[in-house]
Amino acid sequence: MADRTPHLGVDELKALVTAGEIDTVVLAFTDMQGRLQGKRFAARFFLDEVLDHGTEGCNYLLAVDTEMNTVDGYAMSSWDRGYGDFAMYPDVSTLRRIPWHPGTALLTADLAWSDGSPVAESPRQILRRQLDRLAAHGLTAKAGTELEFIVFKDTYEQAWDAGYRGLTPANQYNVDYSVLGTGRMEPLLRRIRNEMAAAGMVVESAKGECNPGQHEIAFRYDEALTTCDQHALYKTGAKEIAAQEGLSLTFMAKYNEREGNSCHVHLSLWDTDGRSVMSGDGEDGMSETMRYFLAGQLAALREFTLLYAPNINSYKRFQPGSFAPTAVAWGHDNRTCALRVVGHGQSLRFENRLPGGDVNPYLALAGLIAAGLHGIDQKLELPEACAGNAYAAGYARVPGTLRDAADLWEHSDIARSAFGDEVVDHYLNMARVEVAAYDAAVTDWELRRSFERL
Repeated sequence: MADRTPHLGVDELKALVTAGEIDTVVLAFTDMQGRLQGKRFAARFFLDEVLDHGTEGCNYLLAVDTEMNTVDGYAMSSWDRGYGDFAMYPDVSTLRRIPWHPGTALLTADLAWSDGSPVAESPRQILRRQLDRLAAHGLTAKAGTELEFIVFKDTYEQAWDAGYRGLTPANQYNVDYSVLGTGRMEPLLRRIRNEMAAAGMVVESAKGECNPGQHEIAFRYDEALTTCDQHALYKTGAKEIAAQEGLSLTFMAKYNEREGNSCHVHLSLWDTDGRSVMSGDGEDGMSETMRYFLAGQLAALREFTLLYAPNINSYKRFQPGSFAPTAVAWGHDNRTCALRVVGHGQSLRFENRLPGGDVNPYLALAGLIAAGLHGIDQKLELPEACAGNAYAAGYARVPGTLRDAADLWEHSDIARSAFGDEVVDHYLNMARVEVAAYDAAVTDWELRRSFERL
């Protein structure tokens, strides 16, 4: 495992500020949509006023849609409640330099109300609660997320002005595993790899993917909370580095009719002595704990799909034969299944293949842990593995739209037991807001089909 000590200590930060090497400190949290939100502080002010006492942010930041519109239906934040503040407290264990911005350091914030109680609907707090539940079983979770993105030669401003149509991908054909293909984009890929490493992340590799201009940079697995913190920072940093290079990139789940951007999530369980508890002498080389945990994934998969596919666009990935799963099934190294078991011995783990690049990692990991604990608590029996093509078999299917996923989430006893009504209702409202916005939109598809011909 990589060293999990903070990339920067507080004393080191103070020395760097005194020396003039750090002049800006970013304090940010991850919102419902998986984006970093926060403030940039003058470094000296941060040390004097914010480090020990925190700062504030408008609580509408956990009650808006993707376009930052205020919307109805949230219990925690509304016009009737006055859109007050919550507190943002720095987690000093996340302190690190941000190499792509000179003189800059960053910390992740935890959110709390004025009485000091945590904001239950905050994605980081939702994951913390599930990790606490896991710890009560004497277990910890380690995770890795594999984000894909598509690079374009257009700037973000040019892409906006073009309505995101007719953009030029950085590669013109399928470059899956192609060294030539990644070589074409190595200046960008190298910058992202090296500057993420300088920010304290452990970079493994970069590879091409199938859609023109599509690539993936992989990072070493870590403690679940650390992985999510780094995931959110990486997405923001990759976009910022691309912009500095006069390029743009997108993590959206399905940019076009070709292969979408996935975010496969790997998870393993460990005991307090630092040993994996996934492998064993049982059937399929798995321990009883892993079999229960995996059975819980299957039992909750449809009801928790909202956590893995949170947007309208997320569901466009779920097409047969697309390497994005549709079947509620598991298999050994079987990429046609939603759940893929890989590795052996201490590396044995499972991969949830549902999430796309638009996933909020904290919510996805919280869902995996909650589902697994349901399997452990209920001692659920694991069905047989799928050995063939899960797309063509008779398995239950994951919901095909955000509307269907929201209905399953709303009525899920597993979700309400694990997360509580306030969290379930909060993210149900988020889904309903997105569905209503989509239902009201007139799309290019409708215009092309209808303007003249209907």
